[in-house]
Amino acid sequence: QCHRLHPPKATKRRQRGFSDAMPFDELCPPTAPFFGFMGAAVALIFANLGAAYGTAKSGVGVSSMGVMKPDLIMKSIIPVVMAGVLGIYGLIIAVIIANGVTTPTTDGKTKYSSFTGFAHLAAGLACGLSGLAAGIAIGIVGDAGVRANAQQAKLYVGMVLILIFAEALGLYGLIVGLILTSKTHTCGGA
Repeated sequence: QCHRLHPPKATKRRQRGFSDAMPFDELCPPTAPFFGFMGAAVALIFANLGAAYGTAKSGVGVSSMGVMKPDLIMKSIIPVVMAGVLGIYGLIIAVIIANGVTTPTTDGKTKYSSFTGFAHLAAGLACGLSGLAAGIAIGIVGDAGVRANAQQAKLYVGMVLILIFAEALGLYGLIVGLILTSKTHTCGGA
């Protein structure tokens, strides 16, 4: 009775243009490279957001401190350099992922599996969001640390140690990202 009111529609495969003549491998869909490219994008975007925030926030502290004690400017530039390294972490993962995304064959079949796409997306998120967190930490510590160092020179070693541990957060994301980019599956392969 329901079929009289609403006749059955064509299947989703037919609606999207897939035919029975073209086999569709669900483990290797044509949309799989999207996830790989998104992994490359988010790695670079979030790591650069962290690097930009860390550079800007600690740069404000260096500028404020430099007005009163200009001889400490070069010594206090360490947070800016450490924040800039976070962008390099994102760049490394983005390049590795982008080189791992393979083009379809001449007959239109993808060699890039959804497993690889999801692994690359996870790698990009791990590296990018770790870089963002590290950049926020470096920015806040760098801003307060260089101002405090201008008033009390003994705080310098403590500031550098805190910055190293904040930078380690981004390094952890890079390591996990590198491990995840090595997890691949090629369509049609063994």
